[in-house]
Amino acid sequence: MDRPPLEQTIALLEATLDATHDALLVVDLNRRVICSNRHFLEMSGMSHDEITSGGVAVIAQRLSARLENSDALTASAPDLGTEPTRRVDVLRFTDGRVFERHVAPLQFGSRIAGRVESFRDITDAVRTAESLEQHRASLEQAQAVAHVGSWVAELDGSGQLTWSVETYRIFGVPAGGFAGTSDAFYEQVHPDDREALRAARTASLEHDTPYDIEHRIVRADGSVRWVHECASIVRDSSGRPLRMIGTVQDITQRRQLEDQLRQAQKMEAIGRLAGGIAHDLNNALTAMAGYAELALGELTAEHVARADVEEIRRAAERAGSVTRQLLAFSRKQLLEPREFDVNETVTSIGRLLSRLLGPDVRVQTRVADQPLRVIGDPGQIEQALINLAVNARDAMPVGGQLTMTTTLETVDEEFARAHVPIAAGPYAIVSIADNGHGMSRETQARIFEPFFTTKEAGKGTGLGLSMVYGTMKQIGGFIFADSELGRGTTFRLYFPPVAARPATAAAPARDERPHGHETLLIVEDEAAVRNLVASALRNDGYRMLLASSAEDALTIADSLRDPIDLLLTDAIMPGKSGMELAAIMVERYAGLRVIIMSGYTDETLPVDSGERVTLLQKPFTPRELRRRIRETLDV
Repeated sequence: MDRPPLEQTIALLEATLDATHDALLVVDLNRRVICSNRHFLEMSGMSHDEITSGGVAVIAQRLSARLENSDALTASAPDLGTEPTRRVDVLRFTDGRVFERHVAPLQFGSRIAGRVESFRDITDAVRTAESLEQHRASLEQAQAVAHVGSWVAELDGSGQLTWSVETYRIFGVPAGGFAGTSDAFYEQVHPDDREALRAARTASLEHDTPYDIEHRIVRADGSVRWVHECASIVRDSSGRPLRMIGTVQDITQRRQLEDQLRQAQKMEAIGRLAGGIAHDLNNALTAMAGYAELALGELTAEHVARADVEEIRRAAERAGSVTRQLLAFSRKQLLEPREFDVNETVTSIGRLLSRLLGPDVRVQTRVADQPLRVIGDPGQIEQALINLAVNARDAMPVGGQLTMTTTLETVDEEFARAHVPIAAGPYAIVSIADNGHGMSRETQARIFEPFFTTKEAGKGTGLGLSMVYGTMKQIGGFIFADSELGRGTTFRLYFPPVAARPATAAAPARDERPHGHETLLIVEDEAAVRNLVASALRNDGYRMLLASSAEDALTIADSLRDPIDLLLTDAIMPGKSGMELAAIMVERYAGLRVIIMSGYTDETLPVDSGERVTLLQKPFTPRELRRRIRETLDV
C-alpha cells in the first residue's frame, strides 16, 4: 500500500540528508516532531524518545544550553512551530562544533504542513576560514611593523589590482579610496617614472627579467615619496602569466640618508683635493712672499723695480687668504684650540656686525642665560660667523633683519637620523637667521662646495660657506641650513659643549727683539721654504742647523753637544711628520721651544700644550717669522 505524500516526502528528505551526513528535524504546525534522523540525535545529544515526547520546546531548551550563541537560535526562531519562513543561521556549540542551519517550510501545494530544519556540520570549513583570517591578520600586522605592503595584479586583461592595508598607508590612500586597477595605480606614480615602470613590467612579462625597481609616487597631499617594488609572476602549466604578486616598501628615508652620504663623500673628496692644492700653494706662496720682502729690504724707495716687487708681495698675500679658506674647508688647517664661551663671541660679533653690515640691516643677538663653553679656535669661529652674516646681507639687498641666537639643546634620535652624521646628545647651538630671498633646494645641496656661488662674476669666490663648513667639521661640530625661497635662511652651528675650565692669566706684554744668539734647528722638506728661512735669519745672530726631514733632524740633534733652543719644523713631511718630531724632541730636551710651520696637516695642537709649542701659519713673511721666533724664545 502506498504511503501518504507527507510520509514519502519526509522519507526522501531523511534518505537524502543521511547520505550527506546532515542532521534533519521536521516539525508540524502543532510543534510536534514528525521526524529526526540519527545525525540530529548525535548533534543535539538527545534520544529519540526525548525528542518525540518533549517536542520543540525541549529541543530548543536543550540546544540553547549547549550553544555559545544561543541568542542566534532564539532570534532566528522566536516561536518554534509557528508559521515557518526560510532562513539560514549558524549555531556554535560550546564544544567547538559549528553547524549551518537551513529552515524552510514543509509545503504541499498551497498548504503548509510544518517546517524542515537541516543542520550541516561546517566545523572544518569554519576553522579553516578562521585560520586563514588569522594568517591574514598576522600578515597585515607584520607588514605594518616592517612598513612593507603587498599587491596582486591580475593579468587576465581586467587590470584588477588588489592592495593590502599597508599598501594603502604607503600610498596615503584611505580604505576604499583606490579604484583597484592598474590605470589608477599609474596615476599615483610620478610622471617622470611611469615609462620606466611600464618598461620594467613588460620586460618581466616577456623576458622573465626580475621585476625590481625604485620609483617615486605622488601622494594625495602632494608629497613625493620613494618606494621599492619587487614582484614575481604566477604562470599556469603552459607558461601563460596569470598574475603578478609583489611587495612595496617606502624607502624615502633610506634615499635621503644615501643622498646625505653621497654628499658627505663628495665633500670629503673635494676637501682632500683642496687640502692637497693648498699644501703646494702654501709652500710656493711662502717663498714668493718671503723673497719679495727680502728683496724690498735691499731696494731703495726710488728703485725702478720696487713697485713691481711690492705688487708681487701683495698678490702672494692675497693668494694666501684663498689657501687659508681652502684649508679650513678641507679641515687640514692647524688650529690652536682652546675653551671659550660662545655667548661672548656672539655678543662681540653682534656689535661688530651692526657697523659692518650697514644701516639697512638690523642686527639682533639673543644669548643663552647660562655660559656655553665650547672648544675651538675663537678666531676661526668669529670668521665663520662673519662669513655667514655677510652672506645674509647679500641675501637682503634692500635691507632686513639678522638675528643671532645661542641655545643649549639636546638633539634627539629622530633629528639625528634626519641630519646624518650628527649624533644625538647636547649641543651648544648658534643660529644665524635672515629674512632675505632664501634658497632653492638645488642651491642648498651645493652651498658648502668650494667655488660654488650664486653671485655675479667678480662678486664672490664661493669659499665663504665652504670655510665655515670646514671649520665646524674640524672642531667636531656641524652646520645645517634651513631655507625656502622668499622666506629667508637660517644657519645652525652645532658645537659639542665642554665643562668650563679655570681661566689662565694672560702672558705679559714683551718688547720685540729681532736679534738673538740661540741655536735653531730648522726642518723643512721644501727647499725653497728652507732656504727662505735661512736667508731671512742669516743676519740676526742665530746659529742655524738645517734639515730636510725629521730623520735628518734627529741625527743632527744627536751629534750636538750644545743644547738646541728652538725647533722650527714643517707640520707634515715625508716619513715622520713635524708633529711627531716635535713630540720626540720635547720629550728628550727639557726647555726646548717648538714652532710648527703649518700649510696642511691632519692634526691640531693639543689644548694643554702650553707655550712650549706654537703655530706659524703658512704662508708667512720674514717679518712674521722673526717676530714669532723671538716671542717663543722669550717666554
